[in-house]
Amino acid sequence: MGDDEMSLFLEEMAGVQPLKNNTTATINEKAVSTQAQDARRKQLQMSEQLALLTLDPHLITASEPDAIVEFKRDGVQEAVFHRLRLGGYPSKFEIDLHMLKPQQAREVLYQQIILARERGERNIIVIHGKGAKTKPYPALMKSFAINWLEQIDEVLAFHSAQLRHGGAGALYVMLAKSEQKRIETKETNHKGVNVR
Repeated sequence: MGDDEMSLFLEEMAGVQPLKNNTTATINEKAVSTQAQDARRKQLQMSEQLALLTLDPHLITASEPDAIVEFKRDGVQEAVFHRLRLGGYPSKFEIDLHMLKPQQAREVLYQQIILARERGERNIIVIHGKGAKTKPYPALMKSFAINWLEQIDEVLAFHSAQLRHGGAGALYVMLAKSEQKRIETKETNHKGVNVR
């Protein structure tokens, strides 16, 4: 910039006042807004998912109290499922449904599965009990839990637990990786990166 251009620039800028610094308030307002939006979005997702999980005992397949049950989505490797079935994956997260009413159990199950995934858990135990004397038919909570788990997208597989973890009254449940865990795994396993 030459001297003439600089003088012209300074003349034009003579009456300009600097803006007040309010970027902190704007950032905080955006953060609060985003948190509120996330909470509303999660609540809506939960409501939509719960609406798909029936509370009508006549709309689900009844299980026997002592039946060994299993479920596996396409893509779950046989060796992984075999290890799950044997209780070979450590589980620090348990969800106990067996003393709850179906409506409470449905909400607790879904909320706790979402919480477990957010914490990075991949394997959990769901305790539903055997319910040999429940009405309108035996194993009501077990039957509900099996039906619900099959319909929750975050559940990849489940199998009745080994006796040491509750046998036919509990399930080993394998969850899909959370988005954060997928990113971490991708970064860890990224080919061609030299880590020193």
